[in-house]
Amino acid sequence: MLRPVSLFVGLRYTRAKRRNHFISFIALASMIGIALGVTVLITVLSVMNGAQRELQTRILGMAPHVIITGQGGRIANWQSVIKEVTPMEGVAAAAPYIATQGMIRTHGVNQYAMIQGVDPSLQQSVSIIDEHMLVGSLLDLQPGEFGTIIGSGIARRLNVFPGDKITMLALEGTTATPAGISPRMKRFTVVGIFEVKAEVDSNLVVIHLEDAAKLLRFNQQVSGIRLKAVDVLQSASLAHKVSQNLTMPHFTSDWSRTHGSLFRAIQMEKTMMFILLSFIIAVAAFNIVSTLVMVVTDKQADIAILRTLGASPATIMGIFMIQGGLNGFFGTVIGLIGGVTLSLTLTDFVAWIESSFGVAIMPGDVYFVSFLPTHLVINDVVNVAASAFLMSLLATLYPAWRAASLKPAEALRYE
Repeated sequence: MLRPVSLFVGLRYTRAKRRNHFISFIALASMIGIALGVTVLITVLSVMNGAQRELQTRILGMAPHVIITGQGGRIANWQSVIKEVTPMEGVAAAAPYIATQGMIRTHGVNQYAMIQGVDPSLQQSVSIIDEHMLVGSLLDLQPGEFGTIIGSGIARRLNVFPGDKITMLALEGTTATPAGISPRMKRFTVVGIFEVKAEVDSNLVVIHLEDAAKLLRFNQQVSGIRLKAVDVLQSASLAHKVSQNLTMPHFTSDWSRTHGSLFRAIQMEKTMMFILLSFIIAVAAFNIVSTLVMVVTDKQADIAILRTLGASPATIMGIFMIQGGLNGFFGTVIGLIGGVTLSLTLTDFVAWIESSFGVAIMPGDVYFVSFLPTHLVINDVVNVAASAFLMSLLATLYPAWRAASLKPAEALRYE
């Protein structure tokens, strides 16, 4: 009988109109505060999860999971190396590449670029670039035709389209002339444009492996071999395995050396944001303490009558815990609805703002993606909701204990 009495009276106190409107205002403020904290916390965690997912899919989809390079900076017998590493456990695919830095020029405009020579058929198995082509395909790169595929950011900056000519200047393989050092130069035809919505859109140009070898005078050599791991999170152990088993003199590295700090930073920021934003909920929950303390003071006579009629301290305590808990519960539910809704629509909303007002909130040359990613994770939603409700319940303990400790004789003395 004790729990139904606590529930019945607690619900009546929650629904009843209070004589003191200030108490009602504080109760409403605490509910809104909890709802706001839950909404913001879920949204921020969703953005962090989205950034982590985009890093793993887009960035690591373009970047090599493991790199094999020769001791002299080049690999001559790359075909045999690929045959040796492909059967290894954990290796999904392998492809050669030639990489250098340079400039591309057209219409009097210069643009820094990372020049990458690839084998189109092998590159399709280790990179997601072919899945994000706006125009053309990797297979449009034919040896000897000196075609190139460029990022959408470069295309917009240089105002070039498929079929246009660009001049490529490579810093590696320079030629000594009486006038000084001259970079290697060659005219290329744009045959494709890709858009990964990441930093590479603004600095990467792709050409055929054989054309890159001619441009840089590599003579059938390559800069290295990139591996795609079956499990991208096991790339470090895969690099170690390759290093232990590959017969030729070589160096190996994995993506964690180039992008690992960014991955760890996102994880750390997610943890810190959870802790910091939880204080919003904690402050709102503290308002529940204030509300219930004032309610207890306002209801002293009622408490004394209930105690006189035989209600135990546990019953009285349960009444006010239910009242405060319901406040936190409704605030949490409202926050859940707001947080989930905002998380599911934020990416499109930010994109709409960018297109409507012509502003770049997430420029690709500043951030590693050119849009605001979100990814709603159920575990995060459950953890946030549970934390908010638990804080609300903890906030009810002191005022509920104070109500249960009230002596009936003292409470009724001045009634």
